[in-house]
Amino acid sequence: MTTPRQRKFAILAWMWICVLWGTTYLAIRLTLDTMPPLLMPGIRWTIAGSTLFAWLLIRGQRLPSRAAWPGIVMLGVLMIVLGNAGVVWAELTVPSGLAALIVASNPFWMAGVEASRADGERLTWTRVLGFLVGFSGIVLLVWPELARVTGAAKAGFLAGVVSLQVACFGWALGSSYSKRHARDENILAVTAGQMLSGGLMLLALGTLHGEWAHLGFSTRSAMAFTYLTTIAGVGGFGAYTYALRHLPVSLVSLYAYVNPVIAVALGVLVLGERFTWRMGLAAALVFGGVAIVQRRDQTRRPLIRRTRKSTIAMTSST
Repeated sequence: MTTPRQRKFAILAWMWICVLWGTTYLAIRLTLDTMPPLLMPGIRWTIAGSTLFAWLLIRGQRLPSRAAWPGIVMLGVLMIVLGNAGVVWAELTVPSGLAALIVASNPFWMAGVEASRADGERLTWTRVLGFLVGFSGIVLLVWPELARVTGAAKAGFLAGVVSLQVACFGWALGSSYSKRHARDENILAVTAGQMLSGGLMLLALGTLHGEWAHLGFSTRSAMAFTYLTTIAGVGGFGAYTYALRHLPVSLVSLYAYVNPVIAVALGVLVLGERFTWRMGLAAALVFGGVAIVQRRDQTRRPLIRRTRKSTIAMTSST
């Protein structure tokens, strides 16, 4: 049961990530100037997780129990390897502002994952309409770009768009699982565990991909990497995990409303990326669809009726 004090701090944590994570798209793009797409997040999350673990040990705080570790590793796969690294990989070929707008579809995935759970929020026809409206915005964003580029650039852009949707799906699964897994564990220890496990897996993947030979640093990429690891990494991820524990998933997912606005503005101002009327219209469709999906209408007939066995049953904390 969430207390009023916990809810207050959870809302503050949610407001923090609304603003903070809007800046990460630019920072990711800056690191990719000199750092490979698997090693960069691998090093980032390994350092962040190790630092947080060391801080917990120094303070004598409780670390995760042995029983909690399989779930923590699963969170590392879903939220770090798929969720975060998927965005990093996509920004090799997709501008940072456009990537943020596409990731604004994340609440659709979160609503769909929750609807598939026996204890989640039901899927109504109103929400299906929201999915269709939001999807039309994604098509408006992506289709002209595909028509504009050709050859390898077209294939790379399409691969980036697919990577962003895989990232959204992994993040949605991880968020739903995180809300229910290891609720009796130290929340900072769970956060450190998923960062460290995900980071180590990405380091292994980067090594297998031969990325160490391409690793380098410039002043700009080093500053962006430090920011991603400390403020956006430890600070942002801890706040997100806390918000998930004490607020509805549908509410927490609304950070995707604010992130693209900040990301697009920074992309235009710092990187000189284009912002067109089409992107504005597409963003309006995406946000409008998300608003419909998140609208809580208990009078509507559910599209999927609840049963005790969900079509996608994920392990609960009990």
